[in-house]
Amino acid sequence: MRKRKAMTCGGNTILLGAALALPLGAAFAQAPPELEVVVVTAERRAEDIRDVPISVSTVSGENLDVLASGGQDVRLLAARIPSLNVESSFGRAFPRFYIRGYGNTDFRLNASQPVSLIYDEVVQENPILKGFPIFDVDQIEVLRGPQGTLFGRNTPGGVVKFDSVKPSKEFGGYINASEATYNTANIEGAINVPLGANWSARFSAMYQHRDDFVGNALTGEDDVYEGYDDRAGRVQLMYDPGETFSALFNAHMRSLDGTARLFRANIIQSGSNDLVSGFDPDTISIDGRNEQELNIYGGNIRLRWDFGNVALYSITGYETLDTYSRGDIDGGYGCGFCGLPNGPGFIPFPSETADGVPSLDQFTQELRLESQSDGAFNWQAGVYYFDEDYDIESFAYDSLGTGAQTQYLRSNQTNTAYALFGSISYAMTDAFELSAGVRYTNDEKDFVTGVPEGFTFPDPTLPTTASLSDSKVNWDVSGTFAINDAVNLYARVATGFRGASVQPASAFGNQSVAEPENNTSVEVGVKADLMDRRAKLYFNLYRYEVKDQQLTAVGGASNAVRLLNADKTVGQGAELDFQAYLTQNLLVTLGASYNDTEIEDDDIAVGVCFACTVTDPIVGGLAVIDGNQLPQAPEWISNFTLRYGIPLGNGELFAYTDWAYRSEVNFFLYESVEFTGKELLEGGLRIGYNWSDGKYEVAVFGRNITDEEIAVGAIDFNNLTGFINEPRTVGVQLKANF
Repeated sequence: MRKRKAMTCGGNTILLGAALALPLGAAFAQAPPELEVVVVTAERRAEDIRDVPISVSTVSGENLDVLASGGQDVRLLAARIPSLNVESSFGRAFPRFYIRGYGNTDFRLNASQPVSLIYDEVVQENPILKGFPIFDVDQIEVLRGPQGTLFGRNTPGGVVKFDSVKPSKEFGGYINASEATYNTANIEGAINVPLGANWSARFSAMYQHRDDFVGNALTGEDDVYEGYDDRAGRVQLMYDPGETFSALFNAHMRSLDGTARLFRANIIQSGSNDLVSGFDPDTISIDGRNEQELNIYGGNIRLRWDFGNVALYSITGYETLDTYSRGDIDGGYGCGFCGLPNGPGFIPFPSETADGVPSLDQFTQELRLESQSDGAFNWQAGVYYFDEDYDIESFAYDSLGTGAQTQYLRSNQTNTAYALFGSISYAMTDAFELSAGVRYTNDEKDFVTGVPEGFTFPDPTLPTTASLSDSKVNWDVSGTFAINDAVNLYARVATGFRGASVQPASAFGNQSVAEPENNTSVEVGVKADLMDRRAKLYFNLYRYEVKDQQLTAVGGASNAVRLLNADKTVGQGAELDFQAYLTQNLLVTLGASYNDTEIEDDDIAVGVCFACTVTDPIVGGLAVIDGNQLPQAPEWISNFTLRYGIPLGNGELFAYTDWAYRSEVNFFLYESVEFTGKELLEGGLRIGYNWSDGKYEVAVFGRNITDEEIAVGAIDFNNLTGFINEPRTVGVQLKANF
């Protein structure tokens, strides 16, 4: 079996919206069309997804456009891809990714995650960087399982990979605008400009806005929370003479101003996980402030030299940011323990905090050599360097009316890493190919926490420091066997690691450190083109074991954030991707996953909530979590889309519906009745008309059309505080290509 090489990853590589790639007349006059080849770069080369021995799912084209129509941030991907969950306690600024149940619930601003996010071939390490908006994106790839060989450190859970549309030598562009409930505006566009024989540029921009629509019953103010203004832009300059050298320059920015996550006191009914009777999502009662600001600037340079049988790549990236987020964490007002009026429900003590990163600088450099042989043997090898330096500020306030700052803590983290890596592939026969890779990584991290002059802090040990250094060799081995021209079987064994982590001291706990974790994963699968290439089926079984997994004990009655290592966690399950033209007019897609995760450590125990019903064994006031599933790890995820179009006039009338389901989740490491998130099913509907071969389009749409309303996260140290999913929105969308 030989892989297809040098395939073009352009905007017409559409998995779920392939109908739009055909002239309308042809699409309706012929038998059901073939689905196009899906091209991915999961192995750093452009390849047919069927030839890649990795569990990969993609989102692109019309499907991505539909998901983003309501102004959603990157959390729109949650449950839209098998085994993927995304959530946040910061709102739009700090997404946490989980693949196969494997992630990190830590909310501190230096938290590391085992799922890496790569945007335009540059790692976005800090969790704030991971929330960069989705606009003018060619394709999103989700690579499940360890990706430590080619993508590096902190990828034991997998990689979420974004690729922007690149400049081309033809003039063109698009504008896509929608207006929806709460004056939600989502406007994005791009223009592509040729600049002579060898140069071209692409300018892309996005603006998202939502009015405040939640009022404060305590102050009597209407419409003061849940609004935002989110702006982002990207400029790319391409030099491509079509000879031995090409260069792509990228500069981008983001500016966000709006509401942080809105915490709501005692919205969960005691003894159940239902919302309290009479819950009103448009009202809250808090005595503190809520605000969020974020600015990101970055750039990268991607160079390629073609030496015939070998190509050399250089990828240089730089990111910088500043951010500040403040919220009323108790979700209510007053102080029960102080004898002051309080509510809603009982509020033992007030809590209002803020966190910020006044400055962050991240620099990355990769050099990679890649063979370009048409023979049986191919290889790639490279070196990688990562450098990160940033400050973290944490504030606490008197939230009993004065709003005065009472505590201030400042930390600094520096992290440097370098790696050597390589991989080979060899076609043993026309049907059977073996691949293997190896990577050596050295990772060093220094951390210091102190109290600025003029402030006091409960922990007398401050300042505290930590110096961590880890070295690791990771590897993977895989094989692909072509049963015939349409069906491939594959198997893969891979390892990954995440370097040691540190969390600063706080008013409720001392500094904590977690040792490195190591993941070993095995998966087998099949990738097939069916029904004369009118359908695609990808299915796999997997199992992984993480030794010394880093877990974060968040909250509990002591309100501490504590890092700890579990002896072992185990995950196993199955994943399915299916898409097909059932008729020439009807396209259906189906994704599903079963993920069974379990913590295996007889001695591991964590603090528990102030007011919930814990179902784990309690020993010495702590919950024993041995045998629990990982937090934010649903057992079942499924998604479904259906698109039907009929010719009308010189265009097409179409209807598109999409649905995503995830089963219940634990919010925390311990299990409790109230803090078990209910199962969630959300759907969307879009009805529209496009004409001039799809050049223009108008549509009406709805997101969360059944108006599902559940708690998707919680704060456990004070009362039954929760935060809820996004509300239903209905709107109209206009799109034009030129």
